[in-house]
Amino acid sequence: MMQFFKKTNFDFVGKRKVFFGLSGLLILISVVSIFFHKGLNFGIDFTGGTLVQLKFSQHLPLSDIRSALSKNGTNCELQDFPQQHSVIIRIKKGTDEGIAKKIQEIFKLDFPNNPFELERTEYVGPTIGKHLINQAFFALFWSFVGIIVYVAFRFKSGIWGFAGVIAIVHDVFITVGLFSVLNREISITVIAALLTLAGYSINDTIVIFDRMRENIRLYRKESLYELINRSVNETLSRSIITSLTVFLVLLSLFFLGGEVIHDFSLALLFGVIIGSYSTIFVAAPIVYEWEIRKSN
Repeated sequence: MMQFFKKTNFDFVGKRKVFFGLSGLLILISVVSIFFHKGLNFGIDFTGGTLVQLKFSQHLPLSDIRSALSKNGTNCELQDFPQQHSVIIRIKKGTDEGIAKKIQEIFKLDFPNNPFELERTEYVGPTIGKHLINQAFFALFWSFVGIIVYVAFRFKSGIWGFAGVIAIVHDVFITVGLFSVLNREISITVIAALLTLAGYSINDTIVIFDRMRENIRLYRKESLYELINRSVNETLSRSIITSLTVFLVLLSLFFLGGEVIHDFSLALLFGVIIGSYSTIFVAAPIVYEWEIRKSN
């Protein structure tokens, strides 16, 4: 198997308080940013707004559409269907028919040689938005519960599952904090990225936990301190290679994937970095911290 490092002997457990402090700082920045912005910047799926779908006679690039709308002071989300020459325009908090008419007037003036037809207009009310927020929260919550139960059953200890979920919550919350700092919208697509991140994070954590379980059986005379350091060092190359591979794919999506999946790829791009960090420096040290406190 390919190894990034031949053999390492880093003292991950010994430096745990430094990394706990770094995680605490990132969480604090996230909390302050959310408080400063008076909450998260939810997208139209959660806050409500107007959806307009237009079909043009010829394909119109999203960059031209975005430029025309921005020039006229209309902030929106765009989704392109190039084969059908259609585009979906979502206007946040737009509540009246005048917005749909305004958008049609903009395209008539800016693209007179590219006629279009109105395929549909929909309004997403705030009640539906609140329902979607609740559904997104419950999706994350029950996924965490399921992970705790599964990991606790597999490793015969609740603290392993708890540590894994703490690492996931750590990753998800700090990623949400990044979106708050950048004032980016939290949309359904971003929620999907956060759920994907949760799955990626726990998968990486379980690899280390599995190696810890094997080493506990193989090296019975070693202390938990030494066993955890040994396990993390033995899986370090695997963790870095896996994360680097995923990172390069997401990097190409971020720069070449277009505006539609930009926030999705941003969430996963940052999530892979913070997820790899928490797997190595947070999850396993939490198990150690719990065990030494329980034994005292």
